[in-house]
Amino acid sequence: MAIVHNDFSLQRMNTFGLNARASLFSSPENIDALSSILEGYDYNQQPLLVMGEGSNILFKTDFEGLIVRPGMKGIELFEEDEQEVWVKVGASENWDNWIAVATENGWHGLENLSLIPGSVGSAPVQNIGAYGVELKDHFAWLDAWDLQQQKLVRFDRKECRFGYRSSTFKNESRGRYIITHITFRLDKEPHLQLDYGPVKEAFLKAGGTTPMELRAAIISIREQKLPDPTINGNAGSFYKNPLVDRAIFKCIRVDFPLIPSYPESENQVKIPAAWLIEKAGWKGKKVGNVGTWPTQPLVIVNYGGATGQEILEFSEQLRNDVDKQFGIWLEREVNVI
Repeated sequence: MAIVHNDFSLQRMNTFGLNARASLFSSPENIDALSSILEGYDYNQQPLLVMGEGSNILFKTDFEGLIVRPGMKGIELFEEDEQEVWVKVGASENWDNWIAVATENGWHGLENLSLIPGSVGSAPVQNIGAYGVELKDHFAWLDAWDLQQQKLVRFDRKECRFGYRSSTFKNESRGRYIITHITFRLDKEPHLQLDYGPVKEAFLKAGGTTPMELRAAIISIREQKLPDPTINGNAGSFYKNPLVDRAIFKCIRVDFPLIPSYPESENQVKIPAAWLIEKAGWKGKKVGNVGTWPTQPLVIVNYGGATGQEILEFSEQLRNDVDKQFGIWLEREVNVI
């Protein structure tokens, strides 16, 4: 039987370090406990929020409802062939700890996603990605509790409808499912992804040849570029890199011929949001207790004592300025609660 806490502090449950509170909070460690908590819960009277380690959430106010933080743990190798392994991982496992275990065991493919904050269960919601690799590239299936049918269901890759930092769990199925376990399909032989310049440069500079050394290079890059949320509260990238039509991109390039871009499709290109933010004058900018990180303006930081409302207002001023200068409206990665 899972414990349900009343008037629960969320300060240690979100990486912005915001002192929000939840009316009710529980972290069930198995399906039976999860089912017992939700049995008879009236979603119409009080809302329900599912969260992992709070690395992608901005609490604007206290949460007047029930927060469920799945507590399912475990890393289980249950199938393999000559080339691949299938590993089932509990939703509450820390993402980077899982990558460390996979790399140490010779299960390859996720090294580029090292040091991304958060839990394993939250990763499919965003289809997390970095340095040329996305979760969907090595995803097999996931199990989730269906709040409407009150039973456990399974999603394959197609049913998850993965997109750029997106999935069905963030869009049309938002709020309906609680992810409990994810099964990954990983390679026994390494196929190192070195397409991103900084990764290849750091990897080769260190004399790297193995997946473990690639993971070390990724960690080094992220540590140099990004703030530690245990010291400076943040939720990583606050905005998505926007996809724009080539016609719009050509217009922007007239005034900014050195604008970086990455082809996304025949009709669209991806522009780094960090570049847009910097050119709009917001790199390293600070207002009160909130600011963008000096070496990565895509990250908004709580320098201490900021409220969720202050962080939200700062972020809105930032993207208004980007919109005025470039005609591009940045889409948040962070969920505002």
